[in-house]
Amino acid sequence: MSLAKNAFAPVQHARAFLDQNPDVELFELFILDNNGAPRGKLLHRDELLAVYENGRPLPSTMLGLTLNGDDVENSGLVWDVGDIDCRAYPLNGSLQRMPWRLIPTAAVQVGMHPEEGMPAAVADPRLLLSRVIDALQADGYYPVMAAELEFYLLDAQRDSQGRPQPARDADGGRPRATQVYGLRELEQIEPFLADLYAACKLQGIPARTAISEYAPGQVEITLEHRTDALQAMDEAVRYKRLVKGVAHKHGMAACFMAKPFEHLAGSGMHMHVSLADRDGHNLFSSEAADGTLLLRHAVGGMLDTLLDSLLLLCPNANSYRRFQSNSYAPLAPTWGVDNRTVSLRVPGGPAFSRHIEHRVCGADANPYLAAAAILAGIHRGIRQQRDPGAPVQGNGYAQATELLPTDWLTALNALEASPWAREAFGSEFLGVYLAVKRAEYRQFMGEVGEQDWRWYLNQA
Repeated sequence: MSLAKNAFAPVQHARAFLDQNPDVELFELFILDNNGAPRGKLLHRDELLAVYENGRPLPSTMLGLTLNGDDVENSGLVWDVGDIDCRAYPLNGSLQRMPWRLIPTAAVQVGMHPEEGMPAAVADPRLLLSRVIDALQADGYYPVMAAELEFYLLDAQRDSQGRPQPARDADGGRPRATQVYGLRELEQIEPFLADLYAACKLQGIPARTAISEYAPGQVEITLEHRTDALQAMDEAVRYKRLVKGVAHKHGMAACFMAKPFEHLAGSGMHMHVSLADRDGHNLFSSEAADGTLLLRHAVGGMLDTLLDSLLLLCPNANSYRRFQSNSYAPLAPTWGVDNRTVSLRVPGGPAFSRHIEHRVCGADANPYLAAAAILAGIHRGIRQQRDPGAPVQGNGYAQATELLPTDWLTALNALEASPWAREAFGSEFLGVYLAVKRAEYRQFMGEVGEQDWRWYLNQA
């Protein structure tokens, strides 16, 4: 993939959109920061063409903010550079109507230009993923990916004790039972689903199967695999914004926290990945259920780098509450064939569909950073021919001997100390990302106290 200016969307796309949508008055220009939060500006119609022709200057601090939107002074993007303007350009396919908005509005996603966007470009998560993909493609591997996101539909109003609660069904009742795979539960949210699928179709997002997940009010909708992994993650990013917008229109809140309720299932972002050759042939394809030797090396690399990259997969204090035994969330660096008790699952199915389902990411992860961590781990495993060992059979929870960390600080320290991460992601990106995460951790510790933070992680 070229990182030059011509990799961005041409101005003809904007002109055609304006001609075809004369009623659209406003445009949400956004970029995704390292926490996965969209940040940007609301533009008037007559400002759009200039963004496509000359880019849009955005402050360097925009890609070095905490989740609360605070500057991180030691990120290198604040006072050291005078909060300099960095130029961003529109991404192909991102200019789309937002049908849930009252005022006719469209969104356009931008990315930092690799030169004109400096110094903020070093912290652009999408640009990082594109570089990881480039490195794989240089060795003849073309990643195919899809994201599978779980979320809760919550009532906009809290309960009598101020706690979040599941949104009411169409019949006025409030879901209380788990009812995993329940069809009535999907029927009860049909008005939301109808608008959601319509918005996905309008935006070209390949939303497919919907299921009622393992808790009242929890839903999962799968996205189709894409032969362009960057496109797949673009769609995951826009899908999350779309889900939240449509839910808001229906008087609900879509919650992508990893573990919003202590006593209910957490929400994951399962990442599906395979590698193709230049002609699109699946290099993991095999009649054997555990795939090819290349697939095993990929699994070995992901297991080998799981601790070092865990902060990119599980970025927040809340993320680690999800790691619980017998919860369908992973607990250990394990793999298996058609086994949902492990971290890396090779689903069954015909040979041509052979791929890996990475089950570690929480729904709160930034899709670009999670994909970058997964693909960089795969690349390491292939280059070093890492053997993952025998796949787990049966209950992976009962057989786990080495557990994933259940606290934020351990993951933060592991990423900071990792030579592999510095080689794979670059010291400049890690410098900004770790500065942000350290700032968030200090804020978190200040709120709950040094002695109480483990207690805090386990509360509802």
